[in-house]
Amino acid sequence: MIPINTTQRTDTRLLDALSSESSSTRLQAALAAGTHPDAGFVDTLVARCAIEPDFFVRDMLTWALTRLPSKTTVPALLAELGSEVAQARSQALHTLSKIGDAGTWPAITRSLLHDADDEVARSAWRAAVVLVPDGERKSLATDLAAQLGRGDRTMRLSLSRALVALGDEIEPALREGLASADPEVRVHARATERLLRDPDADFDPAVDEAKRIAALGPERTREHDADR
Repeated sequence: MIPINTTQRTDTRLLDALSSESSSTRLQAALAAGTHPDAGFVDTLVARCAIEPDFFVRDMLTWALTRLPSKTTVPALLAELGSEVAQARSQALHTLSKIGDAGTWPAITRSLLHDADDEVARSAWRAAVVLVPDGERKSLATDLAAQLGRGDRTMRLSLSRALVALGDEIEPALREGLASADPEVRVHARATERLLRDPDADFDPAVDEAKRIAALGPERTREHDADR
């Protein structure tokens, strides 16, 4: 029989707990992994992120990973960005945004920012605005604004928040959105512009206001904008 060392036994117990049918047990296991960080847990934690169904457990897994040395966690997370599993990509992006290593910016590719899976795209937007270097902010604003009008309310709110986080850099990109032939893009761009001017404004009233302005027609809209 091959002897098993203490680290192997600990890792086996952690793996068993993270695979438990009880979400409470899985949550406690993730908490323990973060409370007593061990670089040997990285692969186990990252692998669980890809399949964990419970939001709170996933959040605790992310916290546990942020407690480990970034030189160990970052390579494992970057590898997940190429996974065929959408949740693996999404959680890796989310965790990278929490770690905040500026050197991971090149990994936030255009394909991730435009990922067909909404959760992956949202995670990529959030990670991008955290990691983007100053010289790339305008380019990122253009890339994000190209998706104005995408998805449901949740998606649009996430995109607006990401754009607003870039500050005044988004104004040229918003102007293009306001001139779009697509009314959904115009409304979303105007609501985002409203949030840029007043970050404390609620999103839904901003959308309602944007719809009312859009309903005025092109000529009245230009008059409205000229009076501002």
